[in-house]
Amino acid sequence: MNPPNLLAESPAVPIRIVNVSQKPAPTLAEIVALWTLTCVIFISCVAVLRNYLALVDDSGDDSAYMAVAAAIRHWDFHGLMVKQFWGLPYTMAAVSRLTGASDRTALMLVCFASSLAAAVIAFRLWGGWVAGFFAILNFDWMQRSYLGGSEPLFVALLFASFLAVRKERWWLAALLASFATVVRPLGIFALIGIGLVLLWKRDYRRLVPAVVIGLVVGVLYALPLAKFTGDPLATVHSYHSAEWQGGWLFGFPFYAILKGTLTEHSPWTNLVLSFGWIFLVLIAVVVMIRSKDFRAYARAHPVEVLFLAPYILSLYTYNYPHWARGNFQRFSIPILPFVLIALYHWIPKDRRVLWALGAIMSVLAAASALGVSNVPGLIRRAIG
Repeated sequence: MNPPNLLAESPAVPIRIVNVSQKPAPTLAEIVALWTLTCVIFISCVAVLRNYLALVDDSGDDSAYMAVAAAIRHWDFHGLMVKQFWGLPYTMAAVSRLTGASDRTALMLVCFASSLAAAVIAFRLWGGWVAGFFAILNFDWMQRSYLGGSEPLFVALLFASFLAVRKERWWLAALLASFATVVRPLGIFALIGIGLVLLWKRDYRRLVPAVVIGLVVGVLYALPLAKFTGDPLATVHSYHSAEWQGGWLFGFPFYAILKGTLTEHSPWTNLVLSFGWIFLVLIAVVVMIRSKDFRAYARAHPVEVLFLAPYILSLYTYNYPHWARGNFQRFSIPILPFVLIALYHWIPKDRRVLWALGAIMSVLAAASALGVSNVPGLIRRAIG
């Protein structure tokens, strides 16, 4: 079997990995249908066993995002606890203003649309197999897509920025990366990558506007925080925790992962899932380093790799024992396409596997969202 040609097209246009099997890759229509299938199965499984909207309210940081979105709509931040970044609430408030939808409905509209957009853009960037498995492999991706969270919007903006870079629309790429950064702060790696590549090219005509765009978005984001909280970096400072070892957000690789595992009890299923993702990404990193094809990919798409490298490092050095292992699967969502590219030879190129796995993973993701230990009781109650 010949290796996949990662440089099949000019870097100025979307590049897809050439299918190395005899079976053609899924089409865009199939990716949309696969996403729809996972959405329907996930929501149906939840709704049969529990009130779906109540679970949305209780899921992750949804209630905090809705509170911030309501404060933005009324432009009244008194008594508001500043914690998460506000890129998602700003988007929710805009959708709510335009449509008249409630904050919860706006959250779900943003997450559904962003999740689907991310799958479509992944298809444009990396082709059908990568986009298909990206859409179905990660429980946390489905949960944040269909129950709410900042990851869908962040990933959609990040992937759109990569696509803009490939089309050499650098100003648009900088704008999208800036928006991604105010949704989740590690988007800054993509923005820095854009700046470094333009600096390396000595393309100052594009570099200066890209820097200005990043600064303007940052200032506009910080101004309301400065006015109503007295701290323009309030959302940055809210990430500080007494559990950080030595007071640093990032520390020694694996330290917080191991400490959290040893000091906090977790079900064995959770441990298996978490360490499965930890080792999967590690294996992919080894392949990336050793693979000539991936090195060629990195040379063709330096912005993507300049985001990827520090992001992976941050995964393994994150200095918060309570989250470093248990949330590794969630944190790894933005880099999953690169893991799939590295392991492309081993991806089963079979539509039957893709669709069957999509259905199975949707059910398992729903069970995980409900709490695996709670599912038997919920089933008995639903039947009774």
